[in-house]
Amino acid sequence: MHDPGNIVMVGDIAHHTVGDLTGREDLRSLAVLNKFGPSGHGEAQVQYLDGDFRVISPGTYVRCAVTDERIPLDELKYWSVDLQEAYAVPIAVLKRHFPGALKAAD
Repeated sequence: MHDPGNIVMVGDIAHHTVGDLTGREDLRSLAVLNKFGPSGHGEAQVQYLDGDFRVISPGTYVRCAVTDERIPLDELKYWSVDLQEAYAVPIAVLKRHFPGALKAAD
């Protein structure tokens, strides 16, 4: 009878180990795409709503439209519904929506 081996998940790739695992140092692995699709470790696609947002495509972060820094979804506080973009910090909101105001304050 054929031993199906073990399946080990590494990110979005499943590694299927073939053969008897005991006493073998030359294990062979076959990389197989995860049949369940992306696991959401990358950039999320988000629809920004009034007071809330909806995750369209799974991920753990979005990028700030001004600074391009990663914003973890659980820390996302600032976004524009009209422009459908996120901001990392309040100063980024001001830079995007009132660029002249910051120069006048300096």
